[in-house]
Amino acid sequence: MAVFTASFISGCVQSERANIKNTQKVEADTKAALNSNVKEPTKKAAKKPEKKVIYQVFTRLFGNRNTTNKPWGSIEENGVGKFNDFTVDALKAIKQFGTTHVWYTGVPHHALIRDYTQLGIANDDPDVVKGRAGSPYAVKDYYNVNPDLAVEPDNRLQEFKALVERTHQQGMKVIIDIVPNHVARNYQSISKPKGVKDFGAEDNTNVEYHRDNNFYYIVDQPFVVPEPLDGYQALGGEKHLLSDGRFHESPAKWTGNGARKAQPGFHDWYETVKVNYGVRPDGTYDFDRLPDSYRSKNHHEHYDFWAGRSVPDSWKKFRDIALYWIEFGVDGFRYDMAEMVPVEFWSYLNSAIKQKNAEAFLLAEVYNPKIYRDYIKLGLMDSLYDKVDFYDTLKLIMQGKAPTSLLTPIVDTFADIDPQMLHFLENHDEQRIASPDFAGDANKGKPAMVVSALIGKGPTLLYFAQDLGEKGEGDAGFGAPTRTTIFDYWGLETLKRWANNGKYDGGLLTSNEKSLNNFYQKLLSFSANSLALTGNYADLHSYNLVNTRNYGEKLYSFARWSDSERVIVVSNFSDDKSSRFEIEVMESLISEWDLRDGVYHLENIFDDRRFDLSVEGGVGKIKVSLGGLESLVLVF
Repeated sequence: MAVFTASFISGCVQSERANIKNTQKVEADTKAALNSNVKEPTKKAAKKPEKKVIYQVFTRLFGNRNTTNKPWGSIEENGVGKFNDFTVDALKAIKQFGTTHVWYTGVPHHALIRDYTQLGIANDDPDVVKGRAGSPYAVKDYYNVNPDLAVEPDNRLQEFKALVERTHQQGMKVIIDIVPNHVARNYQSISKPKGVKDFGAEDNTNVEYHRDNNFYYIVDQPFVVPEPLDGYQALGGEKHLLSDGRFHESPAKWTGNGARKAQPGFHDWYETVKVNYGVRPDGTYDFDRLPDSYRSKNHHEHYDFWAGRSVPDSWKKFRDIALYWIEFGVDGFRYDMAEMVPVEFWSYLNSAIKQKNAEAFLLAEVYNPKIYRDYIKLGLMDSLYDKVDFYDTLKLIMQGKAPTSLLTPIVDTFADIDPQMLHFLENHDEQRIASPDFAGDANKGKPAMVVSALIGKGPTLLYFAQDLGEKGEGDAGFGAPTRTTIFDYWGLETLKRWANNGKYDGGLLTSNEKSLNNFYQKLLSFSANSLALTGNYADLHSYNLVNTRNYGEKLYSFARWSDSERVIVVSNFSDDKSSRFEIEVMESLISEWDLRDGVYHLENIFDDRRFDLSVEGGVGKIKVSLGGLESLVLVF
């Protein structure tokens, strides 16, 4: 994550103003940017261009109305949400955000502490499970779903199938997680199709590495449970038959994050083991490399490249898993820690998926900007997390630690892959905006969400209860607050009020929660339906820093447009200062929009206010009054 000191930030501001010395230079730079970055909307597709809105929901928490919230509490004590809690009314409420895809997080069967032996499922050991409900990223059986989420656990696949169908009936698509880098230490699939072998079932455990081994081994050394942190006890110290500080695994396997010790550290991903993709321990590759020319080739050509080639066994296992879920009716995947798996595997997997469903949506968690284009062009990803640098910088701006100008060069740097970059302010890995460790106030996310959702062509992600100002408070058991637990059984008061006894009309929300929820609905439904947001972009911020009085580094502005719609966005990141100014629209953009001198009327999507764009001498001006943390999205 980028960290900026006060002197660095001050230097950025001074440098910004020094570099933009006069109006003529800004005009020239802007015109050049328009000419180089503008891409015409595709004319091949008959259907309307789509800017996706992804609603990420932590499935086990969504429908739970039990808010006892005892640390390390059991299902009986704290409750758990079910697939059936996603009723038609619930899905309609999710759809109101303009949602195109629902990412159901925590669906594949992962390790957890509950007795399901009557279903033939082996009990999991608390010494290698994080929390009581378990991490959704320690998958135990890729061919089935979490039994906790079913009203009738032995009917869990059918209950999930019904949820997929209900989601489709409401006009939304379904995404689930695939975690290719690692699996649970106690991986045991009891649901695998006939002829499928479990991960590691045919491995040669006498060697550290073999291309067709599914895991890496620490030969002749047994696994040792990590030394716990001071005060930590599995299950909070509750007695459990398997909780004895031991877990049988001999020889020990490499841990999910790549730790190569028989006893990983407590902060390692010790509940998982790393999957071998034919990458030797020295980092070299034991498979055919994909020629660089394939950056410009389609999925059919990638598929043909791999046809008949010998590939590591793990590649085939994950291909079969993904195709199983595509056949099941799932519309795409979010790939956990995709950058820890070689890009050639993604070419192999994603081309096979696209052969089955060309519209499948494939989202990857990648944090290294240097390889973004590799994973899009060679790995055939539809979208990547835009965490580094966009989210990280927005977070600093929300916290008052950075000027808004730092966003502009980031937008320019990734302009060529902008349609593939997913923007978000919250997800299961990130702190809740309203948590004291982040911004302490959900309203501070409003200007950031406007910028995040509207500045690019790529998808926008909304994390469940973000629109309600959820703070992520409370000691659930494993891990620290501020993120909303993904490891334990828990209930959210904000969701309970929004659900309003199953009506999902927000009837029990506080006035502040209703206002925030309404803001997110208006913003994201607009983003999903505005043609301007699938079109062109121009920076207004840099021009107005130089040319507009009372315009400063707590403000940010830009324009978006298509042939049929034009939008001007202005956001105020200051929470204690209203701003009045006359924002200017430079001559190059007025010319691009083919506007003659005169007055043009604009409407704000958030309220009934109307504004005038006055064009005189080829330059446009709009008189603006912005309250603290307020944004204008002006459409004409």
